[in-house]
Amino acid sequence: MRIAIFSDNFYPELSGISDSVISLAKELVKRGHFVHFYAPQYSAADFAKSNLPDEEIDLGPNVDVTRFVSTYFGSGSGQGRMVLPYGLRWLQVSSFKPDVIHTQTFFGVGFEGLIASRALGVPLVGTNHTAIKSFLIYNPIKTAWMDAGIVKYVNWYYERCKIVTAPSRSVFVEMEESGFHKNGVPLSNPIETEIFKPLADREALRKQFGIGKFAIMHAGRLAKERSIDIMIRALPIVKKSIPEAELVFSGRGADEQAFRKLAADLGVAESVKFLGFLPQEKLVEAYNASKVFAITSTSDTQSMVMMQAMACGLPIVGVNARALPEYINKNNGFVVEPEDPAALAARLVEILESPALEKKLGEGGRKTALQFSPDAIANRWETIYKDAIIKR
Repeated sequence: MRIAIFSDNFYPELSGISDSVISLAKELVKRGHFVHFYAPQYSAADFAKSNLPDEEIDLGPNVDVTRFVSTYFGSGSGQGRMVLPYGLRWLQVSSFKPDVIHTQTFFGVGFEGLIASRALGVPLVGTNHTAIKSFLIYNPIKTAWMDAGIVKYVNWYYERCKIVTAPSRSVFVEMEESGFHKNGVPLSNPIETEIFKPLADREALRKQFGIGKFAIMHAGRLAKERSIDIMIRALPIVKKSIPEAELVFSGRGADEQAFRKLAADLGVAESVKFLGFLPQEKLVEAYNASKVFAITSTSDTQSMVMMQAMACGLPIVGVNARALPEYINKNNGFVVEPEDPAALAARLVEILESPALEKKLGEGGRKTALQFSPDAIANRWETIYKDAIIKR
């Protein structure tokens, strides 16, 4: 098959969407398919924020990338780009001759995918990765009618797709509350379980990163919608029981300085480490150097970083919000209520004080992640693409 993937989030942006679509493409081309990405252009500064060279990603001979002119648009990553659709980019797509178009987002690039589908008579498959109501804080026009219009537009957009998927049932619950009528297909993003896995000699890895044996890790955008402050507020409570406990963050984002200030105000700045952006080979080492993974986001529709941590054998403590309780269970971690630093701290201490519990939950997390390997998820996508082509 010839698969055109449209996404407003792509390399080099720090984004679970970007990671997931790249992982899927790699697996699809192994199976003999051809993939063409359509994505925004990013600036040299955007590459620098991710510690990457300012050059196109090389995904092999059967994967091409076309970039659309874009401008900066506010986002939690500080790298968000906006493409203004003008309706003629389908002419560029026509030369690829896609069998199916897979849209990952509903903004400018995604809208160009919708136009290309109609102009070329190619079936459109949609994935909604976004809990849109959580991201309305970045809407530059702060009015209730604009927010309501965006929510209605998202439903309108995905109702134009032959098949709609999302990485968790929680996405469809929100869409249905706003009038979405299609039957959605919950489908996990692929997790690179051959890259993210338990490693030997964790003591050496701790020394490499300069962290102690009671490290609580989090990775991802350092942005307000991810409620990073709850983890920082929980740390002084954890330290009452385990004075050596520390928080380790991998990633960058628009609110990093605010979180650094909060740690200083709470007197725990020396116990909160910001590692910046880590490439995959270093990120897997950072997971393995840590004891437990914490996530307090109330906006995640799955959390790729949480699933990567599970794949590395880390226990999880997350909040009871959106997709997280769909993936966290008694075999791999604990769920606590959002905005409750004391409850978060209590579960973190429980794991940090019990090597047996840490081992049990870590092994359960690895088993969970293996269900969503790239091979397993690509099998599902091949079936979905074929069904969409048949339904055209």
